[in-house]
Amino acid sequence: MNAFVRILLVGYDPQWPQLYEREARRIRAALGARALQIEHAGSTSVPGLAAQPVIDIILSVPDSADEDAYRPALEAAGYVFAFREIDWYQHRLFHGPDTNLNLHVFSSGCLETDRMLRFRDWLRSHPGDRELYQRTKLALAEREWPSVQDYADAKTKVVEEIIARYSSSWGK
Repeated sequence: MNAFVRILLVGYDPQWPQLYEREARRIRAALGARALQIEHAGSTSVPGLAAQPVIDIILSVPDSADEDAYRPALEAAGYVFAFREIDWYQHRLFHGPDTNLNLHVFSSGCLETDRMLRFRDWLRSHPGDRELYQRTKLALAEREWPSVQDYADAKTKVVEEIIARYSSSWGK
């Protein structure tokens, strides 16, 4: 029997930035200068946008493939290693010690980091696209999905439409 998941979206919570800030301090304390960039990303980083109540954090390190350089310190701080995606920007994912979060680890200069932050910044400053994205997410959340990734993949068309708009104004 196949299990399906429902996506829980909630209204924007003004505490999300505070939760991010707390985690950013914890990550900085654990890694020091090895944490080259720490950013709040995803829907919880966009005021007014409904989101899954999971804080997405981007952590840039010198080389995400060199797990020995950061993984032990993150685990000592309570982060739990979830998985690695070697074929997708050498991405690593951790979950938080006491906050529902996804800590995405990428190498410094990674194109995916830039894409995620541009998308966040565009939605923050363009209410029409923020509303389009929210309508799409809410409609898709009404369905059951084989996995959370299937739900994420279903948003691709509208995400690419929005990226095309900012790419034409900011350059690729």
